[in-house]
Amino acid sequence: QVQLVESGGGLVQAGGSLRLSCVASGRTFSRYVMGWFRQSPGKEREFVAAISRSAGRTNYADSVKGRFSISRDNAKNTVFLQMNSLKPEDTAVYYCAARFTVDIVSVGISVGSVDYWGQGTQVTVSS
Repeated sequence: QVQLVESGGGLVQAGGSLRLSCVASGRTFSRYVMGWFRQSPGKEREFVAAISRSAGRTNYADSVKGRFSISRDNAKNTVFLQMNSLKPEDTAVYYCAARFTVDIVSVGISVGSVDYWGQGTQVTVSS
């Protein structure tokens, strides 16, 4: 079992930046594709970003490409999401997620394939 603990959410004005962190328990962190998802009230959870096991590959939703950056530090069991040029439509609860895989270069992760979810952290962007 893997526990994911998120931090870094908050309130920021449009155009500002936030950096989210997610710390995983256990000693198998490097065996998981890591991702970030977000969900607004009344809407389905959507994919934001993913990073492969060894950090060699990344993938982003079109809505955040060029503004958000995902990274990981396997020695610290931590994945990050740097969010720049934030917009009001980025307002949501952001969830850290993990998917086990034997493929070291995979960035494949979706709502239906996630093995472990974090508790979520609120990000609010004001106009």
